Amino acid sequence: MKSILFLCVANSARSQMAEGLARRIFGPLINVQSAGSKPTGVSPFAIKVMDEIGIDISKHYSKPLTDIDLEAVDTIVTLCEDEVCPIVPSGRILKINRPFPDPNFPGENDEVVLERFRGIRDVIEKFLKELKLAFDQKNIHST
Repeated sequence: MKSILFLCVANSARSQMAEGLARRIFGPLINVQSAGSKPTGVSPFAIKVMDEIGIDISKHYSKPLTDIDLEAVDTIVTLCEDEVCPIVPSGRILKINRPFPDPNFPGENDEVVLERFRGIRDVIEKFLKELKLAFDQKNIHST
């Protein structure tokens, strides 16, 4: 089985949404994981906006990069924008950097934050559909 790992700092929003979306888009033949350099817990906003499109990430949990067996990972997608993304070893792993802004701005009105999360969710979904198409065209990640 091939594997994709989504990385960001907190493993609370972008990488969690990407993990949930990728499971739907790539299907069961690809092992999908997410992790962060400083995991903090899954954002309730991420859980809510994913539930709105029928993807349940309520059982997801934030994981440190050290919990991931990098020997079993084929592709790493870093999602950090302004933060410093986790550093991963060079070598045989395909690395893709696709920065998305952190949707979590504490202290704002919940509806404003939810709208920002929805926007990030939607652009991550578009990116993942394009990535799957590219992989399919290049026969990457096929079994």
